[in-house]
Parts: sequence; structure tokens; C-alpha cells
Amino acid sequence: MLGFLYKYYKKTNHRFFSRDKHFAERLQQLVGFTPSNIYIFKVAFYHKSTLNNSGNVGNGLYQSNERLEFLGDALLSFVVGEYLFRKYPGADEGFLTKMRSKIVKRKMLNYVAEQMGLDHLMQEFNQTSISQSMLGNALEALVGAIYLEQGFDYSRNFIISRILKRYINIDHLELFDDNYKSQLLEWCQKHAKDIDFKVLSKFKADKRDRFKVGVFVDGAEVAFAEDYNKKSAEQVASQLALRQLGVREKN
Repeated sequence: MLGFLYKYYKKTNHRFFSRDKHFAERLQQLVGFTPSNIYIFKVAFYHKSTLNNSGNVGNGLYQSNERLEFLGDALLSFVVGEYLFRKYPGADEGFLTKMRSKIVKRKMLNYVAEQMGLDHLMQEFNQTSISQSMLGNALEALVGAIYLEQGFDYSRNFIISRILKRYINIDHLELFDDNYKSQLLEWCQKHAKDIDFKVLSKFKADKRDRFKVGVFVDGAEVAFAEDYNKKSAEQVASQLALRQLGVREKN
């Protein structure tokens, strides 16, 4: 479906350019070129919650940004991995894997997307409130759209120059650890404590799934947290549990 529409919109681009001139100008500032195919960049900012709850295609778009997100996620993981491989020639696999995880994790991508102003673009194409977790998805989808438009070399340069070097202090990340779940698991193992994470409830908020996760240590609930993403809820709950248990956070 995307391939067919890509060719169709590219052939008829002149019909849509004047209508989407303002959007194209904003994209040019963001990605460094004026897209010839506006459609795929619209899709990059179109979240599935709008599609699922609109009752129609909405804004003339026929799919959410999930497929582009999948493509962008793969590109980000590879380019960041290659960048770290060259930056740290003497580092072992464990260090490189941990550093890559810090960079491509959802919380970091949400932060970068917000700094880039993607929340403003998403507001134009979605009929729901824009949450932090949606921003990182849109950034991955944007990278996927750039790849389809410009190819790998340009995408690689965009990721390095406009994401890594502009918004992420990699040297600082070496000393920073915000994986609270990992810290909590390590503490429990060290002190022979049983730990369990349970989904206490799953409900709808802003027409999207939201999770309430509890942390149980030796069978007792120590903390709980809510988020639209289960893993994010576990991280927040773990941070609260560390504080409740009087454990100093590493970061």
C-alpha cells in the first residue's frame, strides 16, 4: 500500500506542493531538504490512535506511522552502533551495547523529538493529545521517511549530525545510568530479595492503552506507576521503589 501511494504521490507532487507549502518549508528546516514526496512525511507524524478512533482515514492519510517507525528504528540502531564502534575503538561489546541502549531508548528519543519540535508537527495530523511516548515513535518514523526519500548515506549523516551531535552528550552518557529497573534488580539480587513486576491494571486514557505497574519485593508492594508504555511504567515504578527502599540511585 505504501509503495503504491508513494509512486502515485510522487508523480502528482506538483498538485500537492502548493497546498502543503508551509509544511514543506518546516520540513526543510528540520531535515535539510525540501521533500519531493510530502505524503510519507505526513504519515511519519500520524499516530495510530487517531486512525483507530477517527472512524475514517482522517487528513487523507490511509495508515499510521508504525511501518515507517519500524524502518527508522532499524536505521537508528545500526547507525548509532556504527558511530559508537568508531568512537570507542577499544571498547568491548558490553560497553557498546549499553551505550547504544542509552541513546536509542524511548526516553532519550522522546527528549530529542521534543527538542526538535516534532510535537508541534504531530498536533497538525492527530486528533488526540500528544504524549511523550508518541514523540520518539515519530522521530523513528521521520528517519524512515528520510531514508525512503534520500537513501542511506543522507539518513546516516542526518542521524549523526542532526541527532547525535546536536542533542546528545555521549561523553556524559558514559557516566549516566537511568536504568532504574536494572539498579533495583541488582540491589535485590545483592540482598537476596525476591522481586516481581505486575501489571495491576490496563485501561484507556486519551483513547490509548495505559498501564499501571506495581513493584513487589518479597511479596509486598513497594511502589507503582502508570504510563502508556509498560516498560516505561516499570522504570518509573522502579525509581520510586529505590527511593522507598532508601537505595541511592546511581545517576
